[in-house]
Amino acid sequence: MTVLSPSPPAEASPVPAPSPDPAAAPGPRRAERAGLAFAGAALCVLAALLLGFAADLTIVGHLQHARDQQTAYDELRRQLALGIAPVGQRTYEGDLLTPGAPVALLRIPALGVKEVVAEGTTSGVLTSGPGHRRDTPLPGQAGTSIVMGRQWGYGSPFNDIHQLPVGAEIRVTTGQGTATYMVSGVRREGDPLPATLGQGQGRLTLITAEGGPYTPSGTVRVDATLTSAVQPSPARPLTLGWIDESEKAMGTEGAAWLPVFLWTQALLLAALLTMAAYRVWGRWQTWIVGLPVLAALGLAVSGAATRLLPNLL
Repeated sequence: MTVLSPSPPAEASPVPAPSPDPAAAPGPRRAERAGLAFAGAALCVLAALLLGFAADLTIVGHLQHARDQQTAYDELRRQLALGIAPVGQRTYEGDLLTPGAPVALLRIPALGVKEVVAEGTTSGVLTSGPGHRRDTPLPGQAGTSIVMGRQWGYGSPFNDIHQLPVGAEIRVTTGQGTATYMVSGVRREGDPLPATLGQGQGRLTLITAEGGPYTPSGTVRVDATLTSAVQPSPARPLTLGWIDESEKAMGTEGAAWLPVFLWTQALLLAALLTMAAYRVWGRWQTWIVGLPVLAALGLAVSGAATRLLPNLL
C-alpha cells in the first residue's frame, strides 16, 4: 500500500502594505506647515507695509496731493464764481465748515507755489495740501491767520518757505478777494515773537517742519504783514484756542488707530489667503492675483498710519 506524504502548505502571498495617506500627516509636520504658512503671511504683511509706506510718502503721496489739489481748485473756483466761497467759520448756508473744505488759494511767486488751502490742520487734511488753522481768522482779515503745510510728504508744498527773503510777496485769494502780504521775517523755535498787531492790522504766518527728509527736528515759521486793505471779519462762534492738539503744529491724530487696525486685519487675512492659494494654484497664478490686492491693502494701511505721524512731516 502506497502511503501518500502530505504536501507542504502553500506559502501565503504577501499582503501589500497600505500606502500612507498624505492627509493623515503626523502632528509635528502639520504644525511645521502651519508655521511656515504663518511666517510667509507675516513676511507678506511686512513687505506690503514697508512698500506701502515708501510709496505713500513719496510717489503715491505726491500723486494723491496733485489729484486732491485739482479737485479742490475746481470746487473753490466754482464757489468764487457763484459768490458762495466761505469768508469765516461758516458756509454760505450758515453751517460750520467741515475739515478739508477749500477756503483760499495761496500763491508765493518767489517759490512758484500755488496751493489751495483747506480748512483744518490735522494730519489727514494736510495730505491734500496746506491747511488753515480753524481758530484763526481767514487771510485778509484783521489778526493773525495761520496756514500750515507739509515739509516733505504729499507734494511737500512748504519745503522751501524758510528760503523766503524779507519783502517777498504772498497773495491769498478768498471769498473776500485777494489779500497781499509782505514777508517780514523767518523764525524758529526759541526766536523772539513778532510785534503785537495793532487795531485793524493783519498778519499771515506759514508753519512747517524743519530738519532732514521725514525726520523733523522742530518747526519754522514765516511771518508776513498784510499790505492790502483789511477785510471785515464775520462773527466767530469758535474762539482762539478751542482746537484739538491734533490740529496744532506737529500734532498727530489718535483717531486714526481704528482704521489702521481694521486695514491691518484685512491685510493679514489677504496674506493668509495668498499663502493658501499658493499651495493650490502655484507661484505665478497666485502672485498675479494676490500681489495687486496686497499692494492696495498695504497702501490703505500706510495711508491710515501716516495720520499717526506729525502733521507737518
